[in-house]
Amino acid sequence: MDLFLSYSSKCQYQALNGGYGSHSQRKMGILCEQVRKTMTGMKGILEERRKMVDDKATQYRNTRDEWNQKTKENTGARNELNSEVRELIVQVKEQREIREQMNELVREKKTSRQEANNKVREAKAIIDQSRPAEAPAEGGRGRRGRDRPETVQSLSRELNRLESEFERGQHTGKNETKVMKRMKEISSKLKKMKNSEDSNDDLKGARETLRDAVELQDAAHEEVQKAAQAAQEAHELMLQWNKEVDKQREKAESCHRDLRRSKKEADKAHHLYIVSLRCLHSIQDILGAMKGSTGGGRRRNARVEVQDLMSKLMSGDTLSTEELLQLQKFD
Repeated sequence: MDLFLSYSSKCQYQALNGGYGSHSQRKMGILCEQVRKTMTGMKGILEERRKMVDDKATQYRNTRDEWNQKTKENTGARNELNSEVRELIVQVKEQREIREQMNELVREKKTSRQEANNKVREAKAIIDQSRPAEAPAEGGRGRRGRDRPETVQSLSRELNRLESEFERGQHTGKNETKVMKRMKEISSKLKKMKNSEDSNDDLKGARETLRDAVELQDAAHEEVQKAAQAAQEAHELMLQWNKEVDKQREKAESCHRDLRRSKKEADKAHHLYIVSLRCLHSIQDILGAMKGSTGGGRRRNARVEVQDLMSKLMSGDTLSTEELLQLQKFD
């Protein structure tokens, strides 16, 4: 290229100083004409290449900007999902704490319920001790063959059973007479036992104690059930939030993978854009040298400015969009 430019300068000099008079000058003229044609052809090729590289640079810049926009969108989506994950984790912790509190309350209420159960058993024992001794019921053997004393409760259950069977017609003939007799005996015994119990002050007090103990037992059991239900609800909600955490975390990780890919593609496109700019300015330097010294001062100033921008770019500094466009459009 330097040789072509040297011949071109000589040809211009000869033309300015009288043309080509002698044989040697004519040979120089022929050679200069060949150089001129070659230079003209090269200019055309370089112009085509310059346009092609300029189009490539524009394409890479647009591709880079598109990937940068996707990177920005992926970053926002990832950050939003990570924020949701953090909030869900807080909810999981809250439900876990509630569950632990309710489980502790269940243990406390079970202790209270056991104390109430003990009071009920004590009250029943007092009642059994306060009742007058009764003869074993006729045919009234327990499941293990042992005789059991008749009580108001056992006699009442037997009477209710017989009445129900009698109403359904299960006892007829001689059996009907036998059942009717048994029902009268039970009614008589119940009346005597109740009269006896009503006159026993100790038994009355024991019955009142039993009623209070049973009420306390029922209340304690209900509290246990409520606390256990609350603990179970908190546990199920905690599991639900945990599933949601895993779901949102997977989405966030997917966005992060997309972010890394878009950033990688943006960096790749930016690298190709810079390479295109360097190629573009190399072609422009050649074309500028081939055009000669016309407008040299203005071109030198512009070239210095472009070289400053290129040096800034290659050193890792960030250029504005206007500066990048200035680099690409410099001609």
